[in-house]
Amino acid sequence: MFTFSIFYAISRKHFYYMKKTTIEILYEDKDILAINKPAGLVVHADGRTIEPTVADWVLENYPKTKDVGEPITLTDGRILIRPGIVHRLDRDTSGVLLIAKTQKGFDFLKAQFQNREAKKAYHMFVYGRVKNDSGTIDRPIGRSKNDFRMWTAQRGSRGEMRDAVTEYDVLGRGEGVSFLEARPLTGRTHQIRVHFKAINYAVVSDPLYAPKMPSMLGFTRTALHARSIRFTLLNGKVMKIEAPYPEDFEKAIKTFKTLAQ
Repeated sequence: MFTFSIFYAISRKHFYYMKKTTIEILYEDKDILAINKPAGLVVHADGRTIEPTVADWVLENYPKTKDVGEPITLTDGRILIRPGIVHRLDRDTSGVLLIAKTQKGFDFLKAQFQNREAKKAYHMFVYGRVKNDSGTIDRPIGRSKNDFRMWTAQRGSRGEMRDAVTEYDVLGRGEGVSFLEARPLTGRTHQIRVHFKAINYAVVSDPLYAPKMPSMLGFTRTALHARSIRFTLLNGKVMKIEAPYPEDFEKAIKTFKTLAQ
């Protein structure tokens, strides 16, 4: 477990702030690293905001990863490095995240994600009592016409709709809320949040897809946790890594048990 501090200049003023972030390591070998990303931390920079990122933490603790992975070239020509970043989690999503320490590890993991061989499971709370004990949401996803930040699995999207499939199981039901495990078979942006919004079970406390809904179970962020990931190591061993629940999820589960029926 590491704590890192990063200083940033804000706009043109000589003003700096420091933010300390603790990141738990769940697994590590010479090529691959798995961490438990805390909620509120973005994975890598987007070129628009200035804030600490997982990529900063990787560079600070594993400087040899600087040239690992695939950088992004912005429209203005700036290049954003993403050291070892193979996949993403949304800012407010906590949980297991894989990082490559070597280019060999990056290419190996990337192929598993592209071929849909890496299996991810998320735990989440949604509004409402989900009717079916299990199910599959098979709805293409495209950009929303109403808000550039949003995606949609309903009519009225902008541009190309891309296939997206999510399986789920109900882990419990309470008054006005359900506890689920969701397993995305594809890797679209905001996929889980968009899919459950589309079937009228939006994720609890999601400010983007359920802005008018009241918060429940004490959450102050989207109630979504990347619980586990199953993948293959370079030596051929199949590995399943599970991320412990953060404090807000632990408290929510205890509260939920009093509502469960």
